[in-house]
Amino acid sequence: LLSKQNKSISDKILAVWMLIIAIHLSSYYLSINGYWYKYPHLVGLTAAFPFFYGPLLYLYIFYAIKSYRHFRIKDYGHFLPVILTYLYLFKFYFFYTATQKHLVDIGKITDYAFFSKILIIAFLLSGIIYTYFSCKLLNRYQWLLQQQYAYSEKINLNWLKGIIWGIGLVFLTATVVVISRKFLTINLPFNPDYLFYTLLILGLLTLGFYGIRHQHIFIDDKLFSQTQTSKDAYQNSGLSKEIAAEKHRQLLKFMLDKKPYLQPKLTLYALAKQLEMSPHHLSQIINRYEKQNFNDFINRYRVDAFIQNVTADPRLNYLAHAYDAGFNSKSSFNAVFKKLKGMTPSQYFSQLSNLKK
Repeated sequence: LLSKQNKSISDKILAVWMLIIAIHLSSYYLSINGYWYKYPHLVGLTAAFPFFYGPLLYLYIFYAIKSYRHFRIKDYGHFLPVILTYLYLFKFYFFYTATQKHLVDIGKITDYAFFSKILIIAFLLSGIIYTYFSCKLLNRYQWLLQQQYAYSEKINLNWLKGIIWGIGLVFLTATVVVISRKFLTINLPFNPDYLFYTLLILGLLTLGFYGIRHQHIFIDDKLFSQTQTSKDAYQNSGLSKEIAAEKHRQLLKFMLDKKPYLQPKLTLYALAKQLEMSPHHLSQIINRYEKQNFNDFINRYRVDAFIQNVTADPRLNYLAHAYDAGFNSKSSFNAVFKKLKGMTPSQYFSQLSNLKK
């Protein structure tokens, strides 16, 4: 990540996150191998590290889908719990002796016992809350993609949603275990920390693997600025019914005459430019009159073109006809066809053949 050229902010966030979890795991390793007993001043040095995980997940997603070039000042506020934790532990770090720190660690001195419980609850709440808002942010972005792009290659973020849910599941499982151990006094036959750290590492490494491969997942700033981000915002666009109806007729005629859907990487912005209208108005018209988002609207024409191509020349294989119709991958073609027709291309033409008989 650090050696990567033209690093984005999300790359840097991921690199910092990996460094933090490496330090955190090293501290845990030293603890379970008795080094905190030998060197008590190591006790609690990574106490606030779990507060990094939720914010870094959220900020990674935020900067992965936004083309900001600099970290915003207000985003440092996400790490306020880290600062407050270390401020509260200031006395422990600098005024407790090595012996006192050891006694706190093994529970003989209970000065920080209640604070530790509050800290654990806060860690878990932070993870769950940030997972929720991360998923909400991603859902909103995916809705925007559907409104503005007619293809999904290299901008499909289902992998990221899976990772979010995976990390959220880790925090949720940790919550259940903590409640069982701390409040219900249920003794588990294994050390659940090993499971949590293993799952967290796997999730983070998977995020790094896909994050490096998917380098261009944010959409054009022009599309963000010219398109409303709320589904209800179309009602306030100022486009009258008469003008909207006329532009809708122009759109349908243009689709039949010029066949812009044959362009594999067609975007809302590009089509709006060809029609000489704003991307927001074009999106509004498609949503209002076609009851579809831009992605489904364009792919509907592509599927119809594919069916016409196969009917006209059944000698070519399906994939060749799919490329001719504007699709640019087998996986996206199959997914779109099944979504719109409710069956695979083979099933569709088999059914069509039976009807003709």
